[in-house]
Amino acid sequence: MPINFDDIIDRKNTNSLKYDFAAERGKPEGILPMWVADMDFRVYQPILDDLHDAINHGIFGYSEAKNNYFIPLHNWFYTHFQWETKSEWLIKTPGVVYAIAAAIHAFTKEGEAILIQQPVYYPFMECIMDSDRTLVNNQLVYQNGKYTIDFEDFENKIINNNVKLFLLCSPHNPVGRVWTKEELTKMGEICVEHNVIVLSDEIHCDFTYDGYTHTVFSSINDTFASHAVICTSPSKTFNMAGMQISNIFIPNPELRKSFKHAVDASGYSQLGTLGLIACQSAYEKGEPWYLELKDYLAGNLEFVRNFIQNKIPEIKLVEPEGTYLIWLDFSYLELSTCELENLIINKAKLWLDNGAIFGKETNQFERINIACPRATLNQALVQLEHAIHVK
Repeated sequence: MPINFDDIIDRKNTNSLKYDFAAERGKPEGILPMWVADMDFRVYQPILDDLHDAINHGIFGYSEAKNNYFIPLHNWFYTHFQWETKSEWLIKTPGVVYAIAAAIHAFTKEGEAILIQQPVYYPFMECIMDSDRTLVNNQLVYQNGKYTIDFEDFENKIINNNVKLFLLCSPHNPVGRVWTKEELTKMGEICVEHNVIVLSDEIHCDFTYDGYTHTVFSSINDTFASHAVICTSPSKTFNMAGMQISNIFIPNPELRKSFKHAVDASGYSQLGTLGLIACQSAYEKGEPWYLELKDYLAGNLEFVRNFIQNKIPEIKLVEPEGTYLIWLDFSYLELSTCELENLIINKAKLWLDNGAIFGKETNQFERINIACPRATLNQALVQLEHAIHVK
């Protein structure tokens, strides 16, 4: 079947978190959701065919993956990132956030310090606080429309707080940075020197724009690999978050043993049958869909860029290097946090993610998901333009 990313699919009344839970989340009915990071695109037909074959078989007993599950994962990461994985490194979990929580329990004790770089994916903070660990923030530096790392602060925070674990977001959500090999190396060297374990959330690794290349943290050298937990998942790349499957690679056998113990202690064992099938099928057959998707998202980004420049220049696009989640700076409107939320929710009738949830210093930013048909994206931007310009 031809791939049509312009096709608008009605997702209402499907128990969609994105579309069906406005009232439960305190939002007005009829609001246009552009928040949570799933796509409004149908899964690639060959993947659906494999799922239908399994459903037609009709039995969903306990399932596990054999080596034919690992081979397409290996091939994908080697082809796209020149990263040579080994099957013994792999531990499967129902999600990256689950893996983060497991890693916190595996590698730290209550009260010990964990480093993050805000503004960052908010479950990082939630997992740390809910586990009674100490959150330490190396705030990213926003200057001239771009985010960079304060490496001196990064190292000082590690030393002064005796940090045990660093949660790296790579590519970074929500600011859209694709960290360079040099930046990753500098962070890695500091972490190795101070014996800090690096959990690298690389769930958005497949989405980079022209001119930017994702580097897997543990691929840089063997020393970094020995300190690393690399979190991957097909959920963003192939739009299957509801399948609850992630692939966690841990080269160091001692770290892997500790992580596996934490997973076992949570009472979790086999993944869901359909998740295993969907993941293997995606990495085996999903390349054509993925390549067309990347082109479409690049077009969506260009559409947003032009719309903002020409029609709502009061808003500043933080130019993304990766991900399909873009970061918008509303600070030039000089609104309070409440006024900004009123503008977005009640005037523009949009459901975005306010920057405050990613860190207290970014309450004048909004994150918007552009993985949708262009007509939907246009509708959202027109509503935003009208809200700002019509008094």
